[in-house]
Parts: sequence; C-alpha cells; structure tokens
Amino acid sequence: MFERFTKDARAVVQGAVEHAEGAGARSVDAEHLLLSLLDREAGRASFALAALGLGSAGRRESVRGALAGARRRAGLSRAETDALAGLGIDATEIVARVEEVHGVGAMSGGRAGGARRPGHRGLGRDAREILEKALRTAAARRDRHIGDEHLLLALTLRPGVPAEVLADHGITHGSLTRVLYGGGEAEAG
Repeated sequence: MFERFTKDARAVVQGAVEHAEGAGARSVDAEHLLLSLLDREAGRASFALAALGLGSAGRRESVRGALAGARRRAGLSRAETDALAGLGIDATEIVARVEEVHGVGAMSGGRAGGARRPGHRGLGRDAREILEKALRTAAARRDRHIGDEHLLLALTLRPGVPAEVLADHGITHGSLTRVLYGGGEAEAG
C-alpha cells in the first residue's frame, strides 16, 4: 500500500513514527498521525487545516493540548467518559487517584516523562484503520495516489479522540471535503 502514498503522505507516517518514539508509545496510533499532520507546513492537508482555522500556531497548540488531555485520560474520548459516567464511574476521579499514586501522566500509555523505548514502532490497530480508510477514500475519489489529505479525511471518519478533537476545532469530514473538493469555501464547524 505504501507504494501508492505520495511523498507528503509518507512524511506524515514517518512523522507519526517519530511522535510515537518521542512519547515512548508501544505503537503508532491515530493520535500520532494527527500530530504529524499538524507539524506539516506543506501539502493539501495543511492547506485544508489552514482554510478551516488551524493555520495559526496557537490553534494547532490547542489541538495538541486536547490530544494530551485525552492521553492523560488513557485515551478515552468524551463519549466514552460520558458512557462511564452513566454507569456511575467517574473517569476524572480514577485518573486523579492513579496519578496520585503513580505520577502525572501515568495513564497516558507511554512511559512517565516520555522515556524512549528502543526498537521498531509498529502500527496500532487504529492507525492501520486510518491507513485503510485513506486508501478507500482515495479509491472512492478515483485518485491514483494516497495523499496526506486522504489521511486527514480518514481521521475524521473513524470515531475516537482524533475525530472528536478535530470536530471540536471545526474540522469535520464534510467541511474538509468542501475545502478539498468543493470549491474551497467552507465554514468551520
């Protein structure tokens, strides 16, 4: 599949590997793909993010902060946290208790302090799903290659923290599609 990736899409995947390594994560996840897309300053995805209000460093930092908050909650989305609350489980209280005993960020999935783990970072299940969705998105649009824009579109299609954080910042599948393919004008939200 990677032979069909554009140079920009390959750079996003490589950047995601670097984010996973920097966080000490066991695998590359969808969050790492989004972080890598935020780092990029060229490509169709970068253009679309800027057109939808994520062009400034401050707005991109807001997305990074929201991802860090979710990571601190062990990667639970707001919907998952709400579902647990419906069962009488306060995820915030659980995080506070775990961090009281094991330190801040103990539930983040990486090692405390972002310690690096040596070795190869494989793709996590959610990252593989994003790559598959990107392939299907490109095929549905009859695009010959998978670009960084297809990765971004796929992130908005898969339920979870990255899609939730993007939607909170006005980036949805519909708004991205309008910017990328429908005349370039779209409203954030």
